[in-house]
Amino acid sequence: MRKFAFLLVLFCFVSLTSEAQKIPIPVDTTVTTSHTVNINGKRINYTATTGMQPVWNEDRETVASLFYTYYKRSGIKDTRNRPLVISFNGGPGSASVWMHIAYTGPRILEIDDEGFPVQPYGIKENPHSILDVADIVYVNPVNTGYSRIIEPEGDKKRDRKEFFGVNADVSYLAKWINTFVTRNDRWLSPKYLIGESYGTTRVSGLALELQNRQWMYLNGVILVSPTEIGIDREGPVEVANRLPYFTAAAWYHKALPEELQNKDLEELLPEVEEYAINELLPALAKGGFLPEEKRQEIASEMARYSGLSEKTILQNNLEVPYRYFWKDLLRDKSGNTIGRLDSRYLGLDRKESGDSPDYNSELTSWLHSFTPAINYYLQNDLKFETDLTYFMFGPVHPWDRSGNKTGENLRQAMAQNPNLDVLIQSGYFDGATTYFDAKYTMWQLDPSGKMKDRLNFKGYRSGHMMYLRNEDLRKANDDLREFIQRTLPKAGEPAMY
Repeated sequence: MRKFAFLLVLFCFVSLTSEAQKIPIPVDTTVTTSHTVNINGKRINYTATTGMQPVWNEDRETVASLFYTYYKRSGIKDTRNRPLVISFNGGPGSASVWMHIAYTGPRILEIDDEGFPVQPYGIKENPHSILDVADIVYVNPVNTGYSRIIEPEGDKKRDRKEFFGVNADVSYLAKWINTFVTRNDRWLSPKYLIGESYGTTRVSGLALELQNRQWMYLNGVILVSPTEIGIDREGPVEVANRLPYFTAAAWYHKALPEELQNKDLEELLPEVEEYAINELLPALAKGGFLPEEKRQEIASEMARYSGLSEKTILQNNLEVPYRYFWKDLLRDKSGNTIGRLDSRYLGLDRKESGDSPDYNSELTSWLHSFTPAINYYLQNDLKFETDLTYFMFGPVHPWDRSGNKTGENLRQAMAQNPNLDVLIQSGYFDGATTYFDAKYTMWQLDPSGKMKDRLNFKGYRSGHMMYLRNEDLRKANDDLREFIQRTLPKAGEPAMY
């Protein structure tokens, strides 16, 4: 039987008005439980601490409280060489649930080997977790998970602008991380940030914010299915970058010509990437002045690489929107739509006609298993109890996206810190933050090329959450493990150019 040790730091309550009733919000509290997990054939003992840690404003008032889960390997007496990975999901407005119980944590969803939900829902041990080499804390930003704004007494509401925007988000989270690291005595530990989707914008900004405002230096930043992180790609570049993803999705659904379909995906994609950069991009740059003969030639090649018809491509002026692709690829085959975040998933619309799917087939599938699993796990295994609703997606809009220089901030943090490396992980079948856009981000992140040996890319045969596919769960965690171990400085090695 597991031994449960409960540590109550401070438990105070405020009120959240919801549906005419006041639900207490725990502001500053922890619950610690003890567990074991088998990782790569070795039994690992660890503690799991769930809790709420406050966010304070400049007047030292409690303005919010963030829910987190902290996994720490037992028996480590000296944490100076024990890495700490700080994990964020995206949205913005998404709880820190996806990577927590499907990727890096010691427990993962009960799903099949390709990532589809199965019943009964639940969790199981994660034999590939990185907990053997690093401790992990999963952080839920304001209004995600159980994290909440703390409203002042009376009718006054807090200004949402201090939480819900690119730069506001980075600012308060950096302060929160400082408090967490101090409270848990992790200042001497090597530190890593990992973010998924919008979380990549978050951690890219945090890299410099932590360094310049909190004087906290990192060893690595991991970008999982990255956004554009403020790097411009409008116009012909954005359109040309779509094609390699179109090819990957069409290949998966066996919608390509036989000579392409018979190639392995990772043999085919470099060919399409070269075409997109060297042929398609210059053609798109000429717009309506592209000679008709060349336009027909480009449409023919795009059709060959995308599984769409030449007619469709010409009707869209060579600029086929993503949503139209998801609707049209299988329209004349099975009549199904394909998923946005993971195009392996199929949808079923009311009508086969139209220019976009009725719904995101992959997301509805994921919520089948994630929602019951996280609610059960936190309450039953980790012993965190509250009447608050666990927000899988919380109310954080409108989100201020102005002043997004997070990519440049990450570059600057790398330049200032010779010990800081970056790993990018992407799924080939992700149609929301495509793998080729991720490569483009990597290429543009350091225009000088002087830090390219510190930028790494890994691709996987799945979608946005590539770790849902069991084979990629293993590969992706192994890549993380290798990245962490490789970027730990040798004893006495100075941080210098």
